[in-house]
Parts: sequence; C-alpha cells; structure tokens
Amino acid sequence: MESSTHLQPSEHAVLDLSADQRWGDRNRAAWRDIREGLSQWRLVWALALLDIRLKYRGSLLGPFWLTISTGAMVAAMGILYAVLFRLDLRDYIPYLGLSLVLWGFGAALVADSCAVFTASEGMIRSVRMPFTLYAARIVVRNLIILAHNFVVVLVVNTLLWTWPGGVAWLALPGMVLWLGVSLCLGLLLGALCARLHDVPPIVANLMQMAFFLSAVIWKPEQLGEREWMLALNPFFCLLEVVRGPLIGRMPSDLVLGCALFYSAVLFVVTWLVFARVRGRIAFWL
Repeated sequence: MESSTHLQPSEHAVLDLSADQRWGDRNRAAWRDIREGLSQWRLVWALALLDIRLKYRGSLLGPFWLTISTGAMVAAMGILYAVLFRLDLRDYIPYLGLSLVLWGFGAALVADSCAVFTASEGMIRSVRMPFTLYAARIVVRNLIILAHNFVVVLVVNTLLWTWPGGVAWLALPGMVLWLGVSLCLGLLLGALCARLHDVPPIVANLMQMAFFLSAVIWKPEQLGEREWMLALNPFFCLLEVVRGPLIGRMPSDLVLGCALFYSAVLFVVTWLVFARVRGRIAFWL
C-alpha cells in the first residue's frame, strides 16, 4: 500500500529565497569585517610589499624610479612656474615638491581604490578574507611609495636650507586623518566600481580637474581675498592639513573644520554603503 502526503487546499508551500538582512545584522557584519581586516596587519604588510616587489621585479632601483621622476618633475616645473608666476624660487620649489609628492599619494590611492576588489577577484573568489584587508593593502602599499618619494622633499629642503621647524610635527594628526580617509575610499570606491564599471573613468576625470583646482602647482595666497573659497574644495582641505605644517604654517580654522567635516561625511557614507553591499561584492566581480 502506497502512502502519500497531500496538501490541503488551504495549505501553501512557501519557499523564501530572500537574502535581505536586518540593518543591525549588516552593521555587525560590517564592523566584524573591519575589525578582522585591521587585525591581520602582518598579512596586509606582507601583501603590500609583495605588490611592490612584483611591480618592480627586474628593476635595479625599484620604486626609487618614481623618486627620480618626481625629482625631475619638481625641478622642471619649479623653475617654469616660478618664472610664470613671478615667485621666489627658494620659496616655491619646496612648496611644489611637497605638493606633488602628497598629491601623487592621493591620486594613486584613489586610482587603486577603484580597482581594489576587481584586481583581487581571484583571491576573493577562492579565499574567504575580510574585504577591509584588500583596502588596507592598497593603503599600506601607497604609504611605502610615499616614503620613497618623500626623499625628494628632504633633498630639496636640504639643498635650499628651508625647514618648517617644530610646527611640522602637527602634520601627524593630519596623516592619521588621511589613513582613515584612505581606508574609507578603498571600501567605498572599491564597492561602487565593482558594481558600476562607469565609475573609474568618472573618478579619473574628477581627479584631473581637482589637481588644477586644489592649489597644487599654485599657491593659495595668489587668490588674494578669495582664498577662503578654497575651503569649499575637499581635496584642498585634506591636502592642506598635512602640507601646511610641513611648509611651516598652520592651516586656518576654517580649513581644519572643513577637513574634519568632509572626512566625517565620507566616513558616514562609506559605512552606509559598505554595510549595505558587503555581502554582494563577491557576486559583482
């Protein structure tokens, strides 16, 4: 005798395939990802060094080729723009050298942030690791390159004997702020670019425009009474909190306040986006 189970007309079989989570669960998962990613700092350091070694494999000077090219650019542009802007060469070249080195770090970091997850697609698909680890990896990698390029600043200041003095130590809080902003950019742009492939060229064009609008190759005081308008530019504010002390001047309270405000907005936006899409990044690659 066969036995069978029949559903009554009033009964319904429901199969729920929804992957939605509560907002609290997403927040806890995002926080756990960040905490676990930062706790693996030894692995982050090893991967960052591996990236640099692979990039300059077979090169005699390695990343110091960037240092040489940066130094040549500072010398050429410094003399040219000092003549065009009628600026004191001894005052302008240290400013330009520091600006180009710091901007190079930021521009490279933004470019790497757009590919932070797509470039590690194979690793993400094969090994389960926190997404924060990949963002921290590009931050450390660009910090190492920044340390190499900073040799240009030291050489220029030594040759021209222009040192910022004790106020230079105040750049350290700005660097701490930069680290937080850099990690946020990696998580935010990495997630957006993994989903929308139109974002990287938009970001590249934005960075190119920001280079000319952020007082990198020209000095803020050249605007005269309109210098306050630079506070509306988040790129300038974040650049100035580190550059200002390193050239012997403190950023204005307006610039400091705007830098903190823009950073806070970025932190909030990054958290909302990362907590929302963290579980989908692997499926977008």
